[in-house]
Amino acid sequence: MLFRRGVLLILLLTVAGQAAAQQEEPQPEGIQIGLSTDSVAITSDFAGTNLTIFGALDNADPLVSLQGRYDVIVVLEGPPRTTVVRRKTRVLGMWINTQSVAFRDVPASYSVAMTRQPQDITDPASYSRLALGVDNIHLRPLDASNAPMTIEEFTAALRQQKEVAGLYVENVGGVQFLSRTLFRATLYLAPHVPVGTHKARAFLFRNGTFLRETSAPLTIRKAGVEQRIFEFAQQQSLLYGLFAVLLAILTGWLGRLLFRRD
Repeated sequence: MLFRRGVLLILLLTVAGQAAAQQEEPQPEGIQIGLSTDSVAITSDFAGTNLTIFGALDNADPLVSLQGRYDVIVVLEGPPRTTVVRRKTRVLGMWINTQSVAFRDVPASYSVAMTRQPQDITDPASYSRLALGVDNIHLRPLDASNAPMTIEEFTAALRQQKEVAGLYVENVGGVQFLSRTLFRATLYLAPHVPVGTHKARAFLFRNGTFLRETSAPLTIRKAGVEQRIFEFAQQQSLLYGLFAVLLAILTGWLGRLLFRRD
């Protein structure tokens, strides 16, 4: 009887010890971001601006924070769209489109901010696995039957077009820690940033290892007369097309009256 009581006591102590150990185990780190607004209105004279996003680390290790071994990458990704890249060739003295490749679900814009140089945060394999960074966006052609060299060439051309237009940008040092757990990210919105629902995404790394990701939506819309015209064009496309044709005819007729030679 005494032996059984001893065994039972040992079992109870073991279970209690395991429960206490589980309670003492540190919780995994997390990351949160907050937008000051869920909607940004732009007008016809919009010339581009910087968007600030604040965030915080959850359950951050004080020693790791003190040593500066946490890194954060924040991305503002535009709405996905089908995009066609065309190649122009000079034929009989004229430049005409001779070849094209269509890509599916291409982010209309892609702005990145990070704490340090990309190679100092994590390895290329992690960037590729997370599809993180301008060079790692998954650009998939609608027609996969094209030659691999052609797809690769047009993919590079698409990235270059987006970068030249200021729609694909990277800001090294654009994420700054305000304290051991609070950070601020500065992202660039191009003058012709596309309207629609954008997604802000934040990635947390520790010593080069990816830990967590979080996201929040952001709507970019036109304001004033531009917004009403945009909504009318989207909701009443037929009437908008007829109005545009009539306006072009009227403009041409008035121009002929004003500038005709007697």
